[in-house]
Amino acid sequence: MGPFSAEGARDALNRTQAAMLLPAILVGAGSGLGAVGLRWLIEVFTRALSGHDDYSSAGHADNPYVPWLGPYFVLLAPVVAGALYGPLVYRYAKEARGHGVPEVMYAVARQGGRIPPRVAVVKSLASALCIGGGGSVGREGPIVQIGAALGSTAGALLRVREERMRLLVACGSAGGIAATFNAPLAGVFFAMELILRDFTARAFGLVAVSAVTASVIGREILGDERFLDLAPVNAGHLAAYALYVLLGAVAGVVGVLFSKVLYGVEDLCDSVWHGPEWLRPAAGGIVLGAILLALPEMYGVGYPVLGKAAVGGYAIGFLLVLLVGKILACSVTIGIGGSGGVFAPSLFVGAMLGSAFGQTMDQLAPGVTGSAMTYAVIGMGAVFAGSARAPITAVVIIYELTGEYGIILPLMAAVAVATGVSHALSRDTVYTAKLRRRGVDLDLTGPAAIEVRTAMGPPPPALASGTGLREAMTVMIEAGAGRLPLVDRHGHYAGSVGAPALSRAMHAGLSEDTPVEALRDHPPALLAGQSLQEALPLLAESEGDGLPVLDEERLHLVGWVSHRSALQTLHPPAESEDRSARS
Repeated sequence: MGPFSAEGARDALNRTQAAMLLPAILVGAGSGLGAVGLRWLIEVFTRALSGHDDYSSAGHADNPYVPWLGPYFVLLAPVVAGALYGPLVYRYAKEARGHGVPEVMYAVARQGGRIPPRVAVVKSLASALCIGGGGSVGREGPIVQIGAALGSTAGALLRVREERMRLLVACGSAGGIAATFNAPLAGVFFAMELILRDFTARAFGLVAVSAVTASVIGREILGDERFLDLAPVNAGHLAAYALYVLLGAVAGVVGVLFSKVLYGVEDLCDSVWHGPEWLRPAAGGIVLGAILLALPEMYGVGYPVLGKAAVGGYAIGFLLVLLVGKILACSVTIGIGGSGGVFAPSLFVGAMLGSAFGQTMDQLAPGVTGSAMTYAVIGMGAVFAGSARAPITAVVIIYELTGEYGIILPLMAAVAVATGVSHALSRDTVYTAKLRRRGVDLDLTGPAAIEVRTAMGPPPPALASGTGLREAMTVMIEAGAGRLPLVDRHGHYAGSVGAPALSRAMHAGLSEDTPVEALRDHPPALLAGQSLQEALPLLAESEGDGLPVLDEERLHLVGWVSHRSALQTLHPPAESEDRSARS
């Protein structure tokens, strides 16, 4: 085999860090283009469904395409959008529902970074339709999931090891954030702090290359403009730092409250809706439309509203209305099955909180406080830190969004306090709470952190109802299995039969046509989502033939766990140091 063979190239990718440089660049380029494409799709659907480039800043304006509806068209826009993306998500990629980042965290921590390629396409369309139809969510969560799916697809095509696959997923996530916000450093730290949940020099280098690539592409196509163009920031009197700390504490509480309301509304929607899931976004769109009719500033991402609030464009009372409105509108959008992120909503809520806080303090102590704009920007970072508990990302992204170094010290103080308050009030973040509700704890290690689906292999051939003993014995010998599953006439799992039972029956003189059901037993069945730690005691008590793995409804057989597959999962065989020598 030549030195430039495909297998040799794959070996190099798995052995050397330098060989991963080109894949990281390509993933970054794909993520950058994906971010540009998502923004374009959002603009197209927003224009199509609202008649405006960004309806959040249009007041109660009419939709020029349906002027006879007046401002009441917002009652229908979310319904139409939901009717389109609901079936799309339900049919092709259920992972595309919700805010995206927890799914990427789960894939990296529990699935070796494997994300189906279709997620990128479905997430793009679903999120663009949802936001374009008035969904009060962000585009950052979707582009993280889209970039991650691109990274995972690249890793699958190159057949890299899981460690490298996770790195490419992080590269895609970083690239998405970098291109969306024009913030390469924020993309890097977002990927390291939230996706990989680890910091290493080797990972940093590849993720940084990917983020830079995506950011260059984003700047070339979208322009090199800051997210917020602020006047030079004045941190104010030394005593103002006490106010920044107080703002951080309040922001920590608001960040936790945001997460609690988000999942509380989702639970409420689950309890109320009993129809088909594909119809849920359209039906729930009526509720979202009512919120938009009352408060059109909630339509879509709402960056123009955020920018106006940051420069003191709203009174204190209305800022608080916008704060509560965003939490409610975002929660309803996610609760009804919408697709979009919670990153931008947390920044929006923080800007409203900070601006209201700054204006209030300016009235109470005008000689001490800095500008209200300073508090708005600090509030953005502090609420994000309180909800996501990613303090490094919070500081870096606010600095990159504003370009104002003078804000760093008060920002760091507020973010640190917000993170501490969040830790004290809640075990979970807005991202990990979604996973824990599914029974997934990312802080677990060892067998407790491995799902049964990771250790299972394909099931042995199943015996249909009515199969005779002689035929069952033949199938068992040909399969080389010590136990075979049984299925009923509906294809549902109905127990299993082991080789000892078949052998005893044949020696006892039972007819060869005796239905095998007469010998079946019911060893413990595992679920694909169970932890391997729960499965190991059951596997140890089995007779060495392994255990069946069923789906969540305990109806269909999806895999089989043997003692060998469990051990290989816990202790992967060492790979050759130099497989390129093979010919």
